Amino acid sequence: MKYLHTMVRITDVDASLAFYCDALGMVEISRKESEAGRFTLIFLAAAEDEQRSRAEQAPLLELTYNWDPEVYSGGRNFGHLAYSVENIYDTCAHLQRMGVTINRPPRDGRMAFVRSPDGISIELLQLGESLTPAEPWLSMANVGEW
Repeated sequence: MKYLHTMVRITDVDASLAFYCDALGMVEISRKESEAGRFTLIFLAAAEDEQRSRAEQAPLLELTYNWDPEVYSGGRNFGHLAYSVENIYDTCAHLQRMGVTINRPPRDGRMAFVRSPDGISIELLQLGESLTPAEPWLSMANVGEW
C-alpha cells in the first residue's frame, strides 16, 4: 500500500491557490478539468517534495472544485493537514503578511494552526527541535477554532 493524496473540496480556486501556493508555498503539480463531470482537480505538493511528486513518489494534496455551487461545512471534522516548516516563526509571519489568521500561534516554538479559505485546519510543525519561545508569538492568544 502507498499513500497517494488527501482531497479537500474548495469553493474558490483563486483564493485556495493564493492560500496553498502563495502563502504556504506549495507547488501546483497538475490540473485536470472535466467538462462532463463539471469539476476541476488541482494536485499540489510541498515545495521540497515537488520533484518526487512529479515522479509520483510523494503524497499530494488534491483540491477538488465542483463547478456547480455547493455549501461545504464541517472543515474541523475533517481533522487537519500537517506540514513541517524550516522556521515556524518566519512561516507564521509570512502567513500574517498574506492576510492569514494564525488561529493557534506557535507559543511553544513548535506548532501553529491556520485555516484555508474553506475552513480546512492546517497544522504547521517546526522541523527538528522546537525554537526558543519568543514574542510576539509567546503572548499571542488563540483565535477561533483550530
